[in-house]
Amino acid sequence: MDGFSSPAPTRSAFAGAVEALYRQYDSWLRGVLRKRYGDQADDLVHETYLRAAAQAANGEVRHHRAFLLSIAENLARDRARRLIREEKRQVNAEAFTLQSTAAPQEHAVTLKQIVLALPPELRDVFLLTHIQGLSYREVAVLRNIPERTVKDRMRRALAKTSAAMRD
Repeated sequence: MDGFSSPAPTRSAFAGAVEALYRQYDSWLRGVLRKRYGDQADDLVHETYLRAAAQAANGEVRHHRAFLLSIAENLARDRARRLIREEKRQVNAEAFTLQSTAAPQEHAVTLKQIVLALPPELRDVFLLTHIQGLSYREVAVLRNIPERTVKDRMRRALAKTSAAMRD
């Protein structure tokens, strides 16, 4: 044991704590949460009792109402954040789907033209690393040039490629 957390209550102590919290605070907590969160109140109340029961069973709670309300508000905030993240993911997924189905062949053709327009030494390094999948060290050995030269050529090739793709 780390000295910071109490041992977990037994199953019966946990169930008793949930029951005691429900009997003593349910009408108050449900009323407050209905005013603040409407339809979400019932779910929040249920989850709040489950989260608070372990501490209540161990006798670690002094101010039950404040404790229950802070748990419920944190749960509501977490739900709101989760919904926002899900909506953003969905919007991004829809945008990605629209973008990726719009013109993937055009992008491939454009990238091919840009790579072919690179100076030969940059194009060679770019193709060996990105298409053939060789490491910088392998390219350096294959072309008999220093690895630092490979890195520099790759940096310049990527800069030219990304600048051309933006245009």
